[in-house]
Amino acid sequence: MSLPSVTSADASLLEECLAGDGVAVIPTDTVYGLACNPASEIAVRRIYQLKRRPPRKPAAVMFFALDPALRALIDLGPRTHAALIALLPGPLTLLLPDSSRRYPLAEGASADIGVGDGDAPLLGLRVPAFSGPSAALSTVRLPALQSSANFSGDPDPHRLSDVPIELRSGANLVLDGGDLPGVASTVLDLGDYERTGGWRIVRAGLVGERELAQTLR
Repeated sequence: MSLPSVTSADASLLEECLAGDGVAVIPTDTVYGLACNPASEIAVRRIYQLKRRPPRKPAAVMFFALDPALRALIDLGPRTHAALIALLPGPLTLLLPDSSRRYPLAEGASADIGVGDGDAPLLGLRVPAFSGPSAALSTVRLPALQSSANFSGDPDPHRLSDVPIELRSGANLVLDGGDLPGVASTVLDLGDYERTGGWRIVRAGLVGERELAQTLR
């Protein structure tokens, strides 16, 4: 029996979904997630309704490779830019100052976590390390607003069958990348990193404090 694998054709279908108002269930390097066009109010509303997620809670913006993320976030300072290169791709969600408000539909982090330099709102950035059965997703060229594929507050899904049937049936595209680690990404606040070099872990995950300290030293 062949193992689940995401193909280049699947990656193209995901790009089509992200270009419109669709919602997709996708594997990442941590858990299964819901993904949609970060500029589509219709698609973002669908994800929040599917997850039963409070509207004020933030979501991350995912890029499928590092270079497109660096090109999009051109207002980052040199220290933060260097941190992204050192840390990504990988199982991290980085909270970054978003003075340009490039992805306003993903905002909300400032209400729950804090603000960055100059009271700029914070943007959650994900660049997963796609490999193995999900490696083809690294070719996707469009960003996605992304949140875990579970009901708000429920356990994170590490296989497709763990994703509630209501979420799978409510999505336009469902991709099976096999078993995943099942541990959510480490959320790292870099809101003040450019100014002071300070950082803090907001949520523990696959990447630990010692590893982060060695990388950011």
